[in-house]
Amino acid sequence: MPERSSYDHGTPSWIDLMTPDTDGAKAFYGGLFGWTAEDMDGPDGEYIYTNLYKDEKLVCGMGPLNDDMADMPPAWTSYINVDDAEQVAKSVETAGGQVLMPVMQVMEEGTMALFTDPAGAAFGVWQPANHKGAGIVNEPDTYSWNELMSRDIDASKAFYTQVFGWEYDEMDMETMTYSVVKGGHEDEGRAGLMPMPAEIPEQVPSYWGVYFTVADADATVARAKELGGSVMFGPDDTPVGRLAAIVDPQGGNFSIMQPSEPSKG
Repeated sequence: MPERSSYDHGTPSWIDLMTPDTDGAKAFYGGLFGWTAEDMDGPDGEYIYTNLYKDEKLVCGMGPLNDDMADMPPAWTSYINVDDAEQVAKSVETAGGQVLMPVMQVMEEGTMALFTDPAGAAFGVWQPANHKGAGIVNEPDTYSWNELMSRDIDASKAFYTQVFGWEYDEMDMETMTYSVVKGGHEDEGRAGLMPMPAEIPEQVPSYWGVYFTVADADATVARAKELGGSVMFGPDDTPVGRLAAIVDPQGGNFSIMQPSEPSKG
């Protein structure tokens, strides 16, 4: 089982969902992936966050879109592990990114910040303390991949290289070039970057998407529909596996992948 207790600097290590209905989202994802939820309260005793587990291993998190976030759509956020969040924040601004949320300490768990890259895609960074990131990855019903869809792919690639030192392996596809960030576990890659497909409506901004590994993509799609979700596309066969894109009942979108061969973790 590919359990993780640490991540290298510059490697995505965590994802969370911001949603207007955490109870509804917990029911949907619990029913879809078998996750169990542990709610966390702040110093004043009010609910602030939920950690989600698979087989007692930490998978990801979710939090509420409060009234002051009413103009924000539900979305999964990808977090990149860093050694020094303050230094990364300076690098982001130097490289042409913007700060959405300044560097802040999250109790005893770690330090975070939220940014956008020059193409407008939002992402977070995480400097771990007690919270190291996802405790299990690349297993069925767990987080497995982060993928940027950018409306200015050249600017995005240059930005992440300047901020995190990323280098890329380029894969020529039929209609575009897919860039895999070098490194990661057993050099299988840290993340993927691609230009926004032409068929995506112009109002959709650049964004970081998340993937979950599943044992059966068709069964997962059918179950998502039963639970009130909708399907944007798929399941479709690709060189890496069978893929589908799903929208949860609250409007958060994510993708699933049934690998063509078992992952090494």
